[in-house]
Amino acid sequence: QVQLVESGGGLVQAGVSLRLSCTASGRTFSTYAVGWFRQAPGKEREFVAVISSTGGRTSYADSVKGRFTISRDNAKNTVYLEMNSLKPEDTAVYYCATPKRSYYYPRALYEYDYWGQGTQVTVSS
Repeated sequence: QVQLVESGGGLVQAGVSLRLSCTASGRTFSTYAVGWFRQAPGKEREFVAVISSTGGRTSYADSVKGRFTISRDNAKNTVYLEMNSLKPEDTAVYYCATPKRSYYYPRALYEYDYWGQGTQVTVSS
């Protein structure tokens, strides 16, 4: 069993930065990648970013590449998503998740089995 808790969301103006955190418990955190996903109203949940178990590899959706940075601190069982130059189209509920297989950092939703409850990010224009 894994528990994932996101935090750091809020209402911000376009152009500013926000940092989300995802804190995990219940699984050997350092052996699993962590992915961030988001779901905007009326849209399907989509991939945002993923970081490998050691933090040495990352992957980003094209829509956030160059603006968002994913990182992790295994000593704190926490993964971060630094979001810069936020746009109104970044408005969504952001979720973190861990994949079914350790030492694997997928982009597809079906590869993930544990999810947090999500944190709302709203970017006003």
